[in-house]
Amino acid sequence: MKKLVLVAVAFLTFLNTNAQSSQGAKELLNEVSSKVESYDNIIIEFKYALENTAENVKHETRGDVSLEGEKYLLNIMGTTRLFDGKKLYTIIPEDEEINISVHNPEEDQDISPSKMLTFYNNGYKSELGPVKDLKGRKIQYVKLTPIDSKAEIKEIQLGIDKQTKNIYNLIQTQDNGTKITITVNSFKTNQPLPQTLFSFKEDRYKDYYINRLD
Repeated sequence: MKKLVLVAVAFLTFLNTNAQSSQGAKELLNEVSSKVESYDNIIIEFKYALENTAENVKHETRGDVSLEGEKYLLNIMGTTRLFDGKKLYTIIPEDEEINISVHNPEEDQDISPSKMLTFYNNGYKSELGPVKDLKGRKIQYVKLTPIDSKAEIKEIQLGIDKQTKNIYNLIQTQDNGTKITITVNSFKTNQPLPQTLFSFKEDRYKDYYINRLD
């Protein structure tokens, strides 16, 4: 009987600890989300790393993205992705090609640039992870697990600067063993952006092949 009581106490303690961890994670994520939504715009320079040890694949590159509400301008791996709020323009200078498509939020399951700072608000269970000292900064990790058991993403470790409440990095692990790490190198807010930054000017690409998927 005594052993059963001890097991029951241990189990209840485990449940209570998990509940506190989940609540703490939600509170922290709400702080991050509120801060992100308070900015007029955000400009981020980042490092992108992809690794799959089983396939002997490792790749690193750098990129930058400008965000204003749902609109964004992303530059990475020689390609520009521009979303003006209605249409998505993928500009590929190497091939002199542009793909234009209409954005459908209901069909968009990826973590797009416009969602990269708030994607965790829906579709994930969260719990507090470890705190790590990285480059003199205290980074609190939050483990995010997809609610959808069929999701390709196994888990995401979201690193949050405890002082600024800004996202420091994101480590995404997929079912096939691929690990994607995005690390923020520069985070600027409320910058004076050109009015035409999120506008597509077709006359700038007269020699390009334009593939209209809309």
